[in-house]
Amino acid sequence: MPGDPAFLRQYFQEAAQVASSLDLETVDRMVARLVRLRDEGGRLFLCGVGGSAGNCSHAVNDFRKLAGIEAYSPVDNVSELTARTNDEGWETVFAAWLQVSRASSRDVLLVLSVGGGSREPMISANLVAAVDEAKRRGMDVLGIVGRDGGYTKREGQVVLVIPTVNARNITPHTEAFQAVVWHGIVSDPRLMLRGNKWETTTAVMEVDACQARP
Repeated sequence: MPGDPAFLRQYFQEAAQVASSLDLETVDRMVARLVRLRDEGGRLFLCGVGGSAGNCSHAVNDFRKLAGIEAYSPVDNVSELTARTNDEGWETVFAAWLQVSRASSRDVLLVLSVGGGSREPMISANLVAAVDEAKRRGMDVLGIVGRDGGYTKREGQVVLVIPTVNARNITPHTEAFQAVVWHGIVSDPRLMLRGNKWETTTAVMEVDACQARP
C-alpha cells in the first residue's frame, strides 16, 4: 500500500547534496595517480568490509576491464579470507594478502570504507593493518571513505571523504557514492580504454542506421 514518501524525498535530496559537494580536485588527483600506476605497470589492491567489500569486487572488474589496470581484492578469495580469519585472526587478513603478493612501492592500495578504519575505538582493524602494511612497503594509499575519513584519511595520500549531510544516513550514502565515484574514475577519458557494452553497442547501431539511410 502506498505511504508517505517523505523519507524517500529527503533521502534523495541528501544524495543530490552529496553529489554537489564532492571534492572533485581530490577525485582528479586519484585519476592522475591511477594513470601513473598503469603507465608504470603497477597493481591496484582494493580492501573493504561489509558493503564496501562488495564494492571492491565490482570495482576490480571495472578497473581491469575498462581501464586496463591489474587489480585485485582479497575479498574475492573466500577460501583464503576465511582460512586466515580462522587461523590467524581477522585483523591481519588484508595485510597478509599484501605480504604474499609482494606488494611494492610501484603498487597502490585503495580503501573503500564507511569509517576509514579506527584504532580508538578499534573498528575495521584489518583496514588499519592494511594501511600500515602498505606504508611499510612504500605504497601510496588512496581511499573513498565517509565520516571524518578515519585512519585511511589520516595516513593516506589521496583520500576522498564522502560529505556527511545527515548523520543518520552516513553508511548508505557513503557506500552508494563509492560506486558513483569509482564509475566516474574509470569513465574518465584519461583512464578508460574500453567503452561500456551498451554505450558502444548503441553507438554502432546508430552508425549502421545512418549508413542504411538512402
